[in-house]
Amino acid sequence: MSASGLARSDEERDRLIVEHVPLLKHIVGRMCFDVPGAVERDDLFGFGMLGLIAAADSFDDSRGLAFSTYAYPKIRGAILDELRRMDFLPRGRRERLRELEQTASTFEQEHGHKPSPEELSDALGWSLDEVDEALVSAASAVRTSLDAGSDAGGVGPDLAALLADPSCDDPVGSAEYEEMKELLVELIAALPDAEKTVITLYYAEELLLREIADVREVTESRVSQIHSRAIFRLNRALSERTGETAELRERKGGARG
Repeated sequence: MSASGLARSDEERDRLIVEHVPLLKHIVGRMCFDVPGAVERDDLFGFGMLGLIAAADSFDDSRGLAFSTYAYPKIRGAILDELRRMDFLPRGRRERLRELEQTASTFEQEHGHKPSPEELSDALGWSLDEVDEALVSAASAVRTSLDAGSDAGGVGPDLAALLADPSCDDPVGSAEYEEMKELLVELIAALPDAEKTVITLYYAEELLLREIADVREVTESRVSQIHSRAIFRLNRALSERTGETAELRERKGGARG
């Protein structure tokens, strides 16, 4: 019988850590973040190692939970904690985010729909690459803050919603879940080629950012930018399509009444 909790020997604890270094590398390799230039991937690995060690020290296998399942949020949380402590988005970057958000809000009020990345570029007078960089910054602020249980890092709820991973609140297997899944497949197929490739490789194939970068022959940071732009575009399309679906259902319900 294996030891559990504090009764685990140093040898067993060290074995848990060594055996799950690949899990740590996987988590670091799939994190899309806008981090300061001074922060290298090795730094993220070091932050995550602290979480892995803490998980090995506190794991109690008598609860029937796999160590990998227990360690995953500990590793990710340790990385996010360090990034939050660093305040990795400087004031100038945050000002750009406020400008982006205000422009997106004004555009929607004037045109009646959420702007596309290209429309944001035109409205702001920024290049599309500059919009991409701002979207990555906003997505990073949202992810680190939501994992901490706080607000979206100063990013407003409308923009935060456009940068969150698309999801369905209904249980797997329900009609609503299947409908959302089919809609996502349709919307992903309609994405520009670069965005469609990154989303497919990231979510369907679960490749690391470095691996996707190799496939696309671009940098990891560019993959993060394409990923954020694609998520923004998907959520924008989902918002429009699900709104239309809800309106149609309401009309049908009224007609039956």
